[in-house]
Amino acid sequence: MTGSRALPPPPPASSPRPSLRERWARRQPAAGAAVMATGIVSVGLHLTKHETLSRVALVMTAVAWAALAADFAARLVLERERWLAQARTPGAPTAVAATAVLGARVSALGRPAPAEALLALAAVLWPVLLATAVPRWRRGMPGSVFLSCVATQGLAVLGAALAREQEAAWLAHTALVLFWLGLALYCAALPLFDPRQLTGGAGDQWVAGGALSVSALAGTELLKADGGGLYLWNADDAGVLRTVTVALLVLDLAWYAVLLACEVRRPRPHYDVRRWATVFPLGMTAAATLSVSDAVDVPWLERPGEVLLWIAVTAWLAVAAGAAVRVGSAVRSRAPR
Repeated sequence: MTGSRALPPPPPASSPRPSLRERWARRQPAAGAAVMATGIVSVGLHLTKHETLSRVALVMTAVAWAALAADFAARLVLERERWLAQARTPGAPTAVAATAVLGARVSALGRPAPAEALLALAAVLWPVLLATAVPRWRRGMPGSVFLSCVATQGLAVLGAALAREQEAAWLAHTALVLFWLGLALYCAALPLFDPRQLTGGAGDQWVAGGALSVSALAGTELLKADGGGLYLWNADDAGVLRTVTVALLVLDLAWYAVLLACEVRRPRPHYDVRRWATVFPLGMTAAATLSVSDAVDVPWLERPGEVLLWIAVTAWLAVAAGAAVRVGSAVRSRAPR
């Protein structure tokens, strides 16, 4: 029409940032490493008699585990294809490992019933997740390839601890089988691990060492189970188990030194959810060192174990702060302007 002016074109639609719900839906299976990391820090604090801090960490572990368990169950029922896709990733056994770590800490409270329930749940999940994840291993894998070993050794830790408390020899012998199977899985995964992850990984490369530390912890629990009303291993068997446990700790500390040197050489300070998979091996190495000190009567290891624990606590605080900043940024991005 005469005298009319054309309306200006509408501004281009900006793509909205994902909401917290969308971010949660896209989270990686390895997010369960936050439960593992917090749980093992709680175990370490318990071993060093910092009981109040240990229980605070335990509560956080239980809350995070409950949230992830509810999400796991919801996906299994409502989003079967997405659940299967995630179950085929090398990080899938995190669910078993996180459940076992929580169970081990609950067992240390003298609460066998919930610890047994967690062991039963982890034992049901374990063959399913390993059967879907392990056949898809290939060369050039990230550090999460070692999570199958971690999950298996986590079952061994919890099983041996409950065997000692319940005086159940069958459970101790089952834990011993899982211990050796976990080592076999580690040996199978090691040639597939991409060594470039040492300087370029986002955090889960530390599981290469953490799998050895949880194996050493499983060895100490098996040694401790041979007492009280149980007589599980003869002198030769106990000697082999003790030697293997100490060797695992030495190899774990060697990995620790290599991984730390790689971090110094090429720092990666930005937050990534896989950094929880760094905190877990740090805490597990501390717990394994403290446990080996007690199980094989090497008192001088106690002080290094305490130092390693506070390094793990510091790393936990740093990663938790990074996660809080990330969540805060997501909240602000969704706030009305």
